[in-house]
This record gives sequence, structure tokens and C-alpha cells, in this order.
Amino acid sequence: MAREVNRVVLAYSGGLDTSIAVKWLQEAYDAEVVTFTADLGQGEEIEPAREKALAAGVKPEHIFIEDLREEFASDYIYPMVRANAVYEGLYLLGTSIARPLIAKRLVEIAHETGADAVAHGATGKGNDQVRFELAFAALDPSLKVIAPWREWDLTSRTRLIAYAESRGLSVPKDKRGEAPFSVDANLWHTSSEGKNLEDPSAEAFEDTFQRTLAPQLAPDEAEYIVISFDKGDAVAINGEEMSPAAIIEKLNEIGHGHGIGRLDLVENRFVGMKSRGIYETPGGTILMSAHRGIEQITLDRGAMHLKDELMPKYAKMLYEGFWFSPEREMLQAAIDLSQKYVTGDVRLRLFKGSVNVVGRHSPASLYSLEHVTFEEDDVYDQKDAQGFIRLNALRLQLMAARKKRLGEND
Repeated sequence: MAREVNRVVLAYSGGLDTSIAVKWLQEAYDAEVVTFTADLGQGEEIEPAREKALAAGVKPEHIFIEDLREEFASDYIYPMVRANAVYEGLYLLGTSIARPLIAKRLVEIAHETGADAVAHGATGKGNDQVRFELAFAALDPSLKVIAPWREWDLTSRTRLIAYAESRGLSVPKDKRGEAPFSVDANLWHTSSEGKNLEDPSAEAFEDTFQRTLAPQLAPDEAEYIVISFDKGDAVAINGEEMSPAAIIEKLNEIGHGHGIGRLDLVENRFVGMKSRGIYETPGGTILMSAHRGIEQITLDRGAMHLKDELMPKYAKMLYEGFWFSPEREMLQAAIDLSQKYVTGDVRLRLFKGSVNVVGRHSPASLYSLEHVTFEEDDVYDQKDAQGFIRLNALRLQLMAARKKRLGEND
């Protein structure tokens, strides 16, 4: 090896691949392995990861299992919502936003345990390898980064299973046979890839969806809810104050019953290829719609339009793994400043896969009925519009005159 490694902290899910990674790191680097498993609201019990890590030869004191749901919601998801971040017009960045927090905690545990390396289980084809490693570089470039999928020769499912069995690792029945169906889940979303989804012309099977009822099976009557905001952050649902994580969990529950938040997307990966995935973001879809709704009456036109211009850049930074970059932090500061008056209530109508804003109210509203009314008013002189239009038309008139003078036709 180019550099000696004594101890390495591995992002550990408890699944077969990362259990194999534990053994491989122990053998290939002759290193002590520390595992870190994060509860980001994936909806499954993570404590069994402890027994699996022990079975793979990790010392009890080197197994870290932590509930990070509140930090994930308040410090990562909520800042992203303030930006209305959407990648390529559709994707709500559910996988992207989880990686910086995992990476940050890996680095912190490396410092706590005296490790000199960190490792992840992302493949060499995807975005996650980039997201993890850019975060590592920003947080502690002195740590060695190990990406087993880019180093080992376990290049097929057959080889992986053979390696696991030869080391005494349990291989679940669903890991044998055909290629796997990949699922990534957290508090914000669920994404599914593989099997029939690799053909972008094929409709996803209904059993692909895990967090949303089929819209056609949703209730025949709409449900109305009210989300309250304070400075751009959701703080209550139907008048009940909740923590950020609890709000997202509750909106996921509500959105599930109405089939809200399904997305079939072919996206452009940072590494250059296109990939097809099925995303489910029920609570996030509702929350993003509500946030847009409260901004409609509290943000000045100039601020709103500037935010809309900056948003694709912000979303691209998140997607590509630049959460800890100075440019993302600069944009975040501007976005957060814009949220000073984004406070109030938004009423939404949920029905068979759709979410619509049907009302909004704010003590800081910029909406003026006096100015927009069709009735007689004393605050706006309509004659002023004549000069306004004339000045804005001047340059267009000059260009039209030039075309006529030069004999040009459209």
C-alpha cells in the first residue's frame, strides 16, 4: 500500500457490501476498523448493525450507532428548503443532502478514535463517492480515503458472495441470484434503482414504491392542512408545534396516504453518465410547495427573482457534493438573509398525488389589496403606467427604426 493505515472509520450500513468491506479493510490494509451507522430516518431498525459489525470482527468500543435525525432535518434539510433547491427541475436531492452529515460524523469519529483513514461503500460509477470524498477533503485532508469498490477485485455478485462465505459472513437469500435492487432511504426520501428500472422505457412496478400509496387508490376527498413558518422554517402543522424532524415525519405520513411525491427521473450524474431512478419524497414535496407559498406574499420581487436565479447553482452544488464549499456557504448566507420575513401560515389541498397551495397569510405580507383591487382606489394612479411603458419601450422603438432604415426584414 502507498501509505500505512492503522485504523479506519467505515460508513457502515450493516448490509452485505459494507460487512464485506470490514473484512476486506482488515485484510488488505491490516487495519483496525471502526464502524459508524447513522439513523437518518430510513425507517428501519439500525441496532442490528451492531451484531453484524461484531460478527465481522469489529471491537465493541469501535461500533458507533447514532440517531442524527434532528441534526439532519435542522442543519441540512431545512437550509436546503429555504433555497427551494431542486436539481434538473425535478429532483429534491434526498440522497445528496444526506452525504455531508455522514461524512462530517465520520471525520469527527476518526478524530475521536485516533484513526488515520476513512472509508465508504460507494461504487466507482456513482455520485456518492464524489460527495463523500469532497466532504472529507474539506473537513480534514490529512485523512487517507479508502474506496473499496475502486480497489478490490470483487467485481461481480458471485465474487462478493464467495468472499463473504469464505470469511464466515452470513449471506441473506435476497442477495443471491439476480442483480440487486438498490434502495437508499432517509427522513427526506426513498430512491430505488436497478432491475427493471435500468430500462428507462419500462414503467416501474408498483411494488417499487415504498412510501406512497398509488394515487388512484388515495381517498376520493381532499385533505386540507396548514403549515406554519417562522423565518423560512416550518414550525407547526395544523397549529401543533413540532421539531424539524417530527414535521417531516408527519408530512411523510400525510403525503403517503394521498400518493404525493412520486418521481420517475433520468438524471445526469456528476461522473458523466445518465441514470434512472424512482424517488419518493412525500413530506418534502408538501413542504417545498408550502415554502414557495409563504414566499409568494413575503418576498420582494427582486429578492424572489434573484433566489430563483441562484437556486439551480445551489442545487447543483448539493448534487455534486460541494456542501462544505465556500460558494455554497456564500449562497446560504444570502438565502438565509432573504428569509427574515418569511413567516406565516400556508393552507394546502392534498388530493390523489397532487398538492396545491390554496391560501396564505403572513403578518409580514407585502400583498396590498388597496393596490391590486379592481374597485376604485386612492393609492395608485393608473396614468403613471403610460410613462413607465413609454420609457421601457424606447430602446425597442430605436431598434425598430434602425431595421427600417437599413431595409432589414424580420
